[in-house]
Amino acid sequence: MGFPKIDKKRTGARIRILMEQAEVTPSYVAKYLSLSCVQTVYRWFEGVNIPTVDNLYALSRLFGVTVDYMLVGTNVVETAKLGTDSNIRVLVYYKKLLEMSVA
Repeated sequence: MGFPKIDKKRTGARIRILMEQAEVTPSYVAKYLSLSCVQTVYRWFEGVNIPTVDNLYALSRLFGVTVDYMLVGTNVVETAKLGTDSNIRVLVYYKKLLEMSVA
């Protein structure tokens, strides 16, 4: 069984929206986070990279949201060799947790 992954493009898009709502510029975010260049922020928008954990935490405080809200997951669970009952039960439980978190 696989695990869900962070969707970099959609996470970058969400960060961009949060910045627009907070009316802050990429230059402001770069200065706020002490980044060496503003290009780093644009790479997030493009989905090339995502912020480090420290930067995600700082951004969550700036925007007033949780780190979990900023991160957009793929919600895709790759299944491999589900032959046993316990593996199937775990997968069903995981899918139910995902449905609950979306609601």
